[in-house]
Amino acid sequence: MNAPETTLPILLRTDSEGVATLTLNRPAQFNSLSEEMLGELQAALDAIARDASIRAVVIAGTGKAFCAGHDLKQMRANHSKAYMQKLFKACGKMMMTIVEMPQPVIARIHGIATAAGCQLVAMCDLAVAAEGARFAVSGINVGLFCSTPSVALGRAMGRKQAMEMLLTGDFIDAVEAQRRGLVNRVVSLDQLDVEVKKLTDSICAKSAVAVGMGKQMFYKQLEMGLDGAYQLAVETMACNMMAADAAEGIDAFMQKRKPEWKDG
Repeated sequence: MNAPETTLPILLRTDSEGVATLTLNRPAQFNSLSEEMLGELQAALDAIARDASIRAVVIAGTGKAFCAGHDLKQMRANHSKAYMQKLFKACGKMMMTIVEMPQPVIARIHGIATAAGCQLVAMCDLAVAAEGARFAVSGINVGLFCSTPSVALGRAMGRKQAMEMLLTGDFIDAVEAQRRGLVNRVVSLDQLDVEVKKLTDSICAKSAVAVGMGKQMFYKQLEMGLDGAYQLAVETMACNMMAADAAEGIDAFMQKRKPEWKDG
């Protein structure tokens, strides 16, 4: 007999070779983002962001689904505007933490990702999906436009492609999600972990200073005009060139040897 959910951790964390894997562990609820789950994710991401030994993060799920979005049962049990504002603010903060933390975050999608679960995929820096994974922002089907997921989708794919998902609530498969820019790679389910590891191995082999600095610059410049974006890029590259890792990397390249990163 399965133990009740209350006796099990709703978020699992495992660390290996500089990679922290956070696994949503509410399989019976399709890993929905309850307020408790959002709190656990926020605490874990905050801790990882401060941990220089962690070079990359993977977000995964147990059971049949990757993440089915918000916990609708919990939302209906707390039907007040103040509660909804608090819940969506917490979700937005967690999503922004993914963007603002120095480590790249990879979504590992083995099953459905709907509503805020699809938002989570869109907010991760990279995403790898199994061939059977499906994606939707289906709030419109129950009278709720997925406004907060629309922020992420509208930045991850073309506007008309995002609006089609938001207005119809229809599912798209993994191949279509890749075509639209929602995920990077699509592989068979048995190759999902292998493909994720290819990305984390590549990231972990790079300078943490360059990765963190570059990630921060990339998202900031997207919200700027072209001139401001170039000004930020110029300043970032100049600062990056002053880092010890840049000097080591260039020297190693010219000397045809593997760089020894100093993370500085």
